[in-house]
Amino acid sequence: MPTEARAFWIAEPGRGEIRTVALPDPGPGEVLVRTLRSGVSRGTEGLVFRGGVPQSQYDVMRAPFQEGDFPGPVKYGYLNVGVVDHGPDELRGRTVFCLFPHQTAYVVPADAVAVVPDDVPPERAVLAGTVETAVNALWDAGPLVGDRITVVGAGMVGCCVARLVGDVPGTQVTLVDVDDTRAHTAACLGVDFALPQDAVGGQDLVFHASATSAGLQLSLDLLAADGMVSDLSWYGDQPVQLFLGGAFHSGRLGIRASQVGEVAVARRGRRTPAERRALALDLLRDAAFDALLTGASTFDELPDVMARLSDGRLRALCHTLTYDEG
Repeated sequence: MPTEARAFWIAEPGRGEIRTVALPDPGPGEVLVRTLRSGVSRGTEGLVFRGGVPQSQYDVMRAPFQEGDFPGPVKYGYLNVGVVDHGPDELRGRTVFCLFPHQTAYVVPADAVAVVPDDVPPERAVLAGTVETAVNALWDAGPLVGDRITVVGAGMVGCCVARLVGDVPGTQVTLVDVDDTRAHTAACLGVDFALPQDAVGGQDLVFHASATSAGLQLSLDLLAADGMVSDLSWYGDQPVQLFLGGAFHSGRLGIRASQVGEVAVARRGRRTPAERRALALDLLRDAAFDALLTGASTFDELPDVMARLSDGRLRALCHTLTYDEG
């Protein structure tokens, strides 16, 4: 039984390091997981890495297995896939997803892991947390058959939303981003693409996931009367400025936040977070999601990788990390 593991910590804003951490023996009802892959959520983890969490949100934005406190030192992350080496018979040897930070091995309660379907490869399974966010967004927004829908922001969350909402019968879905290379990603996801200046208005529903004022303003500008923006962005300590003197008032437009910390109200009485996560993993049988996997590095490279992802030198959707066995 291993007694130590290696974990990524943000030592201080803008600087990460690998630390050796103690690994407890798993007790009754616990599992020891050996990590195979983890994924970096570039938007949220980049914001945390830069020290951009507002003090008022320190408690609200804690990750499930976070150690330390914002702005640092802190161990933060939540896209982890591994294999159960020790635990209940029904889990031993199974590949599982867990909302755990970047660490070579860890011990958690057995009910904190979700079994990955056999036909979902570990590198795709790291997207489970992001697809779960997209599932919650669709539950929040309630897209209807035949809707004209735009998704502003072609990052991990926006792309996952676009793929899921594109399967609603009759919808016309356009993914909008300032980066024209995202057109290829949109094609892989089976939706249209447009640069902001080419986006078509009159939309029944807009999902916003760019985490910028310009993106949120565009989202409002694209709505038809009585339409709603479902905003999935976390802005951290960055101010947001909007022009609301146009159609916002006369068009009775709305902005509604969607956040994955709670099951959407529309399903809260009928779905648990565990059921929502299992649904996300089942949806990842769709190989189209591989379009979001845009690079890989070893775990030991993470301090440098996180710095480059955070400041934009490394362009990626979902950057994955490999551990000792792949």
